[in-house]
Amino acid sequence: MTATDAPTPVAERSKRDQKTHERNLSRVQARVNVEHARADFAATLNALEDKLNVPKQVSRASARTKVKLRRFAKEQPAAAVAAAAGVAVAVGGVVWLIVRNVTRP
Repeated sequence: MTATDAPTPVAERSKRDQKTHERNLSRVQARVNVEHARADFAATLNALEDKLNVPKQVSRASARTKVKLRRFAKEQPAAAVAAAAGVAVAVGGVVWLIVRNVTRP
């Protein structure tokens, strides 16, 4: 390597070389900005899809509820049995009222 092959320091670059360097940097920065914008857009679309997908939301909510009910039944079995009996009585009462009103003359 000779002295003429050595890279020139930034201070010694010509104005033309500096403009070319700045333009290339701005292109790289623009490309990076575009990639970030695409990634943000994709993340936003995925979030919207999750929020607007009703069957997926229902399945997630039911899974969370099942976990909570199982934990409740494991921690307080007597209260869980009482709650189940109460729900059964309430459903039975509603069914009885509906049948009674339908069969009434």
